[in-house]
Amino acid sequence: MKMNFARTFGYTAMRYPDNEALVNIERQRRYTFKELHLVTNRIVNMMRDRLHLRRGDAYMCLLDNDNMSLLHAWTALKGEAGAVYTNFRDSLEEHCWQADFIKPKVVFIENTLLASYFDIVAERGIVVVCMDPPETPREGLHYFWDLVEGSSDANPNVESDTLNDILIYRFTGGTTGKSKCAQYTIDNWMAMRDASYFENEQTFHDTTRNLHMAPISHASGFSVLPTYFRGGCNVTQNVPDLRQWCINVQTERITNALLVPTLIYRLLEVKETTAYDLSSLSTIYYGGAPMSPAKLNLAQERFGNIFQQIYGATECLQIVGILSKADHLTAVETGRLASAGRVGTGIELRIMDDAGNDVPLGETGEICVRCRGTICGYFNNPQGTAAEFVDGFWKSGDLGYLDDAGYLFIVDRKKDVIISGGFNVYAIEVEAALNSHPAVSMSTAVGIPHAEWGETVHAEVVLKEGMQVSAEELIEHVKRSVGRFKAPKSVSFVETLPLSAVGKVLRRQVREKYWKGESRRVG
Repeated sequence: MKMNFARTFGYTAMRYPDNEALVNIERQRRYTFKELHLVTNRIVNMMRDRLHLRRGDAYMCLLDNDNMSLLHAWTALKGEAGAVYTNFRDSLEEHCWQADFIKPKVVFIENTLLASYFDIVAERGIVVVCMDPPETPREGLHYFWDLVEGSSDANPNVESDTLNDILIYRFTGGTTGKSKCAQYTIDNWMAMRDASYFENEQTFHDTTRNLHMAPISHASGFSVLPTYFRGGCNVTQNVPDLRQWCINVQTERITNALLVPTLIYRLLEVKETTAYDLSSLSTIYYGGAPMSPAKLNLAQERFGNIFQQIYGATECLQIVGILSKADHLTAVETGRLASAGRVGTGIELRIMDDAGNDVPLGETGEICVRCRGTICGYFNNPQGTAAEFVDGFWKSGDLGYLDDAGYLFIVDRKKDVIISGGFNVYAIEVEAALNSHPAVSMSTAVGIPHAEWGETVHAEVVLKEGMQVSAEELIEHVKRSVGRFKAPKSVSFVETLPLSAVGKVLRRQVREKYWKGESRRVG
């Protein structure tokens, strides 16, 4: 099937011409739907005519949220070259690896990166385009808005095969190893949009104002098309600052936002947040990591019943699991507050053992997903594709089970199972128990070497400011919560835990420092 995405988006612009569509807080850019449609047409025509980006070419985006928003799906799907989305906050080393792997023809880059990046990128023969006027002219450096100037705002008239043409690439933000490059078609993105409208609780309307503080190159980007096609507005914030987030919610009358659990925990601890009017908020999505049930209760007391948990992945653009606002009203009593909710509409999900067989209801196995939003595989990685995709199912690497009402519980990552004395201990359970203690801000649990048991459970804990608790008290607290054999045998108190660019605790980094020089005795 062919689609001219510019024509499709144009109809939305005709329906909501004067609605505000995009607001970039830091650069104070505001576009109505009509203006956004025309400026993104100009950008696509510029990329084709002046940068000669055509079918089979790729361009890489090293951009903060506001500039990334100009080159996101509503622009990328209008063109014919492939957009490569990276996380702006990744390291220079990671970005260089990504560029060498995918070999883009053009890199769009923030000016703050020019000093350290320009020579390295240019020597690879890549055209460099900066997003603000450069302070120092450089040979071969182009300014984005100079290139856009004079470009036609007419429909680029690009027709793409919705099922086969790859138009967007995104690197996984995985916490368990080297990132892989997922590749997406138009249909993958349309599936995400459509699935958002299938759920009983509708959170996207023409009055929606959706604030993106998390990178829209990753998880926050999932909600941009559902917002647009309902006539709502996407608002970008570049700085991961919760005080500024509160100011933006109050000033822009934000209704929807995504926060990873670690940021919700911190929001509860930032006392000055009570000084801002956050009453416009009607939906806070959370996901990307498990939420402490105890802290979720505190968040509901503070903000009301506005939380939805979304479970998804880079490899699947649809909602795999959703714990609705209605679910949150009874989830404590039913014990389902720790679940990822019910399986999303249109999702085909299997819980499988290591041999690829379905496990009985209630038993733990690997979560495997097949749907329109599931990608066809990884770019230039046949081994990774063969290992993780079977018959259209993506093997998530998450261990979980379904209860008898169809609620999905995520037990752990496969590689984060701690095998101690022959017993499986799931890090998520230990962390949830630790995080329920009133003195704990966040924690992580890992297996460390033990001569007799192979591994033993160890926890690293960040305390709330001004709070104190002993390791022995925390261990006893976990014993009372989840049982003696799951409790950590040792606890270290740390100032910070290593977080990924999107806010996930990097268990792998914590674990590795304890295993240096050791031969791992367990898988």
